[in-house]
Amino acid sequence: MSTSTQTGATSQLFADVIRERRSVRQYDKSVRLSHEQIKELLKEAAIAPSSSNVQPWRFLVIETEELKAKLLPIAYNQSQVTEAAAVIVVLGDTEGYKKADEIYGEAAKRGFMPEDTAKSFAERTISMYGSLPKEVLHKIIHIDGGLVSQQLMLVARAHGYDTVPMGGYDAAKLKEAFNISDQYIPIMLIALGKAAKPGHPTTRLPIDDITFFNEMPAN
Repeated sequence: MSTSTQTGATSQLFADVIRERRSVRQYDKSVRLSHEQIKELLKEAAIAPSSSNVQPWRFLVIETEELKAKLLPIAYNQSQVTEAAAVIVVLGDTEGYKKADEIYGEAAKRGFMPEDTAKSFAERTISMYGSLPKEVLHKIIHIDGGLVSQQLMLVARAHGYDTVPMGGYDAAKLKEAFNISDQYIPIMLIALGKAAKPGHPTTRLPIDDITFFNEMPAN
């Protein structure tokens, strides 16, 4: 059964969503999304899992023509940057764990856990993440950033929109151009809009070639 959402599109069966999601690189320039529509997509994407439920992802939405033109050379002149309705810069907050009090406190308010448990979880999370080596913390943040990015692309497809994940960009120039402090790690760019030309079909390796039960092959 399908339901209507605030984006004005109709939800699809999950099997259809995952099969129809493709990397789209040509967008209809006339299509624009309101702030409320974008926030609704991001709200659903942010239901994604994260380590200790820290939710370290942050989203910089670039939607004006001027700023998309500014981003274009940073993203190696990929045309979808200026054609898409928006480009979502997915960032990882290296200090995101400091919101553990807020996160677990809200869980306690909603009755998801006792207050003393929430306080204990928050204290332990802040202590643990605050003492992690930089490379370990960054690895966790990259994993969580990947999870929310994939969820965003599926959510967008379910609402009738198209996306493409973009790893091709100059991270240093991105941070400089958009005043992104070192507190944040660029994870990826995601173009968001309506396809002017469908993404082309792709193939996948046979599942029997990439799946091993209980032990890895000898070679």
